[in-house]
Amino acid sequence: MNKEVFFSDNQFIISKTDTKGRITYCNELFVEMSGYSALELIAQPHSILRHSDMPKIIFKILWDELQAGREIFAFVKNKTKQGDYYWVIAFVTPSYDTKENVVEYFSVRRKPDVQTIKNIIEPLYKELLSLEKNGGLSASQNHLNSLLHKKGISYEQFIFSL
Repeated sequence: MNKEVFFSDNQFIISKTDTKGRITYCNELFVEMSGYSALELIAQPHSILRHSDMPKIIFKILWDELQAGREIFAFVKNKTKQGDYYWVIAFVTPSYDTKENVVEYFSVRRKPDVQTIKNIIEPLYKELLSLEKNGGLSASQNHLNSLLHKKGISYEQFIFSL
């Protein structure tokens, strides 16, 4: 329990959700990594996999971008049914109907670079989570914005630089 599990560099975890974040499709690797059956996953909120080490600000950024009709990349630590975890670099994009209405979200996740996680993402997320616990979401958001401002880059540019 609470051990890291891995998947191969050449594999992709794929899922679709409705506009409320409920899972409508998941591939075999998603099922395997999550530890849930496909039946247990379908119609559940994607947050069923949310690990307590994940800062809320990352999901706020993700949802803000998606609801604005933009795609996004993010590093995410997911929790398995058994209490273990795995890291992904997620690419999430809105899908549109013929009238340009967002009808679902499509996500493809790959295995991230281990050193990037250990040296950059884990320390950053730990810091953001601590700020959220003590000062709420705004404290975490202000800190992240300040870090990005000092670097002179956007969140997207930061992720792409890693």
